[in-house]
Formats: sequence, C-alpha cells, structure tokens
Amino acid sequence: MADFFIICEANNTTQLKALADFVEHEVKRLCGEAPYKHEGRQGLQWILVDYINIVVHIMMPEPRKFYQLEEMWSDAPLVEHNS
Repeated sequence: MADFFIICEANNTTQLKALADFVEHEVKRLCGEAPYKHEGRQGLQWILVDYINIVVHIMMPEPRKFYQLEEMWSDAPLVEHNS
C-alpha cells in the first residue's frame, strides 16, 4: 500500500495527458525518479502514475465521480488544493 494517494481531475483528454506528462517530468527532474508503472494512457479517462510510496491518479470527471476514491480512504487525512 502506498503512503500517499494524489487524486486530481482534468477537464479534457489533452489536459489529462499533459498533467500526467508534467508529473513524470517534474518528479524525474526534481527527484531523479521514474515511475515504477503508469497505466491508462490508451483510454485517456484515468491515468495512474505509480511511484510505489506515492500514487498519482489523474481522472476525468465521470470516472472520478463514479469511483469516488476519496471515500475509500475516508479515515485518512484529506488535504484539498484548488487552483
């Protein structure tokens, strides 16, 4: 199990891919780490970038609403960032 899950939402498939690319690029640049695994680049509804102890979920609105990942870890502290 990961130490942290980061869940964010994209408004369109272009933004979804750009966010995933940015996460991978910046983590590599700042930490020298490549993801252990990434999934979802084909379907472009939900991209998961897995760094083992940190897992980044970048989701379109419909799957995010359907899966409600935040509810699965409702006992964990929640920190929201809106920009």
